Amino acid sequence: MYPAVLLGLFGILVFTRPLIFAIIHVSFVGYFVGRNMARSINRLSARKVSTVSDPGKYADGGGLNLQVSGSGSKSWIFRFMLNGRAREMGLGPYHTITLAGAREAATECRRQLLDGFDPIEQRKLKQLQAATANTPSMSFRECSDSYISAKCAEWKNDKHRNQWVSTLKTYVHPIFGDRPVHTIDTMHVMQALEPIWVSKTETASRIRGRIENILDWAATRGYRQGENP
Repeated sequence: MYPAVLLGLFGILVFTRPLIFAIIHVSFVGYFVGRNMARSINRLSARKVSTVSDPGKYADGGGLNLQVSGSGSKSWIFRFMLNGRAREMGLGPYHTITLAGAREAATECRRQLLDGFDPIEQRKLKQLQAATANTPSMSFRECSDSYISAKCAEWKNDKHRNQWVSTLKTYVHPIFGDRPVHTIDTMHVMQALEPIWVSKTETASRIRGRIENILDWAATRGYRQGENP
């Protein structure tokens, strides 16, 4: 009986020892990898940030940098790569944004990059949304109708007016005619023009100019803000 028990215990030890060593190995590797990853971010300390004065950039990790200018002013910079291009995004001055706040902002930027978004463009979008939050809503179609009505007196014949109405109705309104005019961007304009840019280049060029005029008209009347796409 005892030899059988001992043999069984020996067998368990033989077969489980590799598993035990594997578990120990993974645990140690995970521990040291975790420590190394932790060192790759959050490198700066609050004391370091407050006392450093030599001009330059000081990396906190994960794209976050403290930039010290020649005059001694400090600001936060988020550096990243997008589509093979290096970009920098200012996160604010040190006297306003703390180290913890800068890290939180950098984390949000990394999340946006992970989702395929450009943090700089996302911030511009938020600023535009905030700026137009109280903007009276008016569709592009309504703006184009108002613009054409206002310009009719200047146009010498009905043919010119009919061309405006026809081209906008055919090529533009199906794409973004019913969108609020303050939300129209370059992507929408391209969606309208690209299908005819090669086959009907002259028509496409005229439509581009008409869209531009209508958007300028909308901007001067407070229906949209920002650059004309």
